[in-house]
This record gives sequence, structure tokens and C-alpha cells, in this order.
Amino acid sequence: MLSKEQIEEVLKEVTYPGFTKSIVDFGFVKAVESSADGVYVEIDISSSAPEVENELKVDITKKIQLLGVKRVDVVIKKPKMPQQSSSQGKNIVPHVKNFVMVSSGKGGVGKSTTTVNLAIALAMQGKKVGLLDADIYGPNIPRMMGVEGKQPEITGNKVKPLLSHGVEIMSMGSLMEEGQSLVWRGAMIMKAIQQLLQDILWDELDVLIIDMPPGTGDAQLTLAQSVPVTVGICVTTPQKVALDDTERSLDMFKKLHIPIAGIVENMSGFISPDTGKEYDIFGKGTTAPLAKKFDTIVLAEIPIEPAIREGGDNGKPVVFHNPDSLTARKYQEAAEKLWAKIEDINEKGGVDNDAIQPTTPAGVSACSTK
Repeated sequence: MLSKEQIEEVLKEVTYPGFTKSIVDFGFVKAVESSADGVYVEIDISSSAPEVENELKVDITKKIQLLGVKRVDVVIKKPKMPQQSSSQGKNIVPHVKNFVMVSSGKGGVGKSTTTVNLAIALAMQGKKVGLLDADIYGPNIPRMMGVEGKQPEITGNKVKPLLSHGVEIMSMGSLMEEGQSLVWRGAMIMKAIQQLLQDILWDELDVLIIDMPPGTGDAQLTLAQSVPVTVGICVTTPQKVALDDTERSLDMFKKLHIPIAGIVENMSGFISPDTGKEYDIFGKGTTAPLAKKFDTIVLAEIPIEPAIREGGDNGKPVVFHNPDSLTARKYQEAAEKLWAKIEDINEKGGVDNDAIQPTTPAGVSACSTK
């Protein structure tokens, strides 16, 4: 009879589909039992893709049978498939099941870093994920995802998204020369966002995460009128000046009839790399009252940690390359909360984008973003 340790060593050779890490490294193995009758393995991948389940079952069974085991029982626990939004509003990308708008009231709060790590965390949980960099003026996603300088493939009059860390990616930064500025008016920004949605060969996605420009302007309105945005996320820092702008972003979600999945409080404390002690440099926990005001939750309080900055600069996001770190676990938990909100909305019938009119809603600025 094989020992549990022998079986786990073999499971380290089973890579998760689309990744280079094993199911053991990702922490997906929940139970291993060995008896005279055979081997029982239980994994929890939180996956909505049946092909992922099938591939893992076949691979696990083959690997264990090589040890001379005749009977291998593999149980894979996963949630039910999310329902397609029932919204009758416009959707120019109908093969994408869910859309998440990641916004911020002001720049420099870590919105793109949050977007990248949430997207990868969802992919690690078995979702088919796309990441659209709609921050036209400041497209940082290519560098953060490690695809800076890579040119996407053109197929006919469509563009194939790049693939990195298990996520499909498209950014204006991948379609223009490095360092080139875009001096565009609002109408051109609106057209560019529509093309990044419609003219990209996105796969059948469980979710498309969209990194928006900061502020409440043309880009946000265009997106809400182009696809049925399932939920919105707001990224902020603890300072009062950031929270003032965050409140405006949350109010924008309400006016655009976009359900709010929650707030991510970034730079929430500083973890000393030498001592591990945490210091509240910019404050901490200040977003809770604002979340309560808008009947939502704080998805995560992400501390300042050198590994986050290094990962963003080097194209090695912390949630993937350092998954056992405190910050990575916080992103993973935030992704789980986000997906739970998406499933809840889908079960209740989706979002109502018919309420979004083709003109600017009262109280929402259509000027350039901040």
C-alpha cells in the first residue's frame, strides 16, 4: 500500500491546465487516502470549465496508476457554471459571460496592480479569464503581465489577445510603439474601447476584467453602454483625499446601474521586510464606513509590500510568483468574494443595462478623466 507522501510526490507532477505549477503547489489537493482497494484523491479547483476537470482526472489517474495502483478514484469539487446575464441591454461581446469594471477615483492608487492580481487569482481558481487594459492614456498592463514588447498576432481584421499567466490580455500598449503618447479627444477614446472589445478574438470567457482609466468619464460611460457590466470594483488608498474621489466612483456605479462588488483598500499599512511588523503609514481600515454607505464590502486590505512593486515592474505578479505570501492570499480571498458576488447576481437574473441611456446620466461627468 502506498503512503500519502508517495502519492503527493506523484501529484506534484500534475500541472494545472494552462499553468506550469502543479495542483499541489497551488494548494488544490484537499485529501489523499490510500488503502488495499486503491487510492482516493480529492481536489478543489473552484473551476467552471468542464474541460479542466476532465483533463485533471485523466492526468491524476495516469500518474498514480504508474505506481502499480489499479483503482484510482478522483473527486473534483467545483461550483456550478455561472449563468449568462439575462440583461437585454447591448452586448457587443456576447461570448463573454461576465464583465468586471475595475475603477478608481484618482490615479496612483494601485488600480492596475489590483486588476492584474485579481485576474490571475481567478484564473488560478479555474476560470477562463480575459484582461482588457482600457486605460488608454496609461497602459501599464503589458509590463505588469510580462508581455511588454510582444506584438499580438493579426488574423484577418481581428487581433488575437496575448496570453500570460493563464490570462488572455489586450492593451493599447501592445498596439503602439513603446513610449508613444496618445493625444486623443473623448470621442476617439470611446471608439478605441469599443474596438478593444469587439475587434479582439477573445475566447469563450467566464469573465473579462477591465482596467479602466481613473476618474468618471467617457471611458466608463462607453463601457457601460457597450456591454452588460456584471459588477464594478473600486480601488482606493486609505487617505481622505483618495476616499473623496472613491465616493464619486461608487456614485458613478450607482448612476450607471452597475452592482458594486466591493472596494479594495490598497497601501493599507506597510509590512517591514526586515521584521515583518506592520505600520499604518497612510492609515488603515478607512474604507469600511464608505463601503457601508454604498451597501457593499471591503474586498481586501492590501498592505504595501516590496514584492508587489517588484512583481509589477518585472512582469511577475505576486499572486502567481509568490502565492504563499500574505498579499497573495489577500488577493486570492478577494477573487473568491468577487466570484461569489458575480454568481449571486447571475442567479438573480443579471444586470439591467436597459437603464443606461445613451446620454450622460445626471451627475456623472463626461469630461476627461482625472
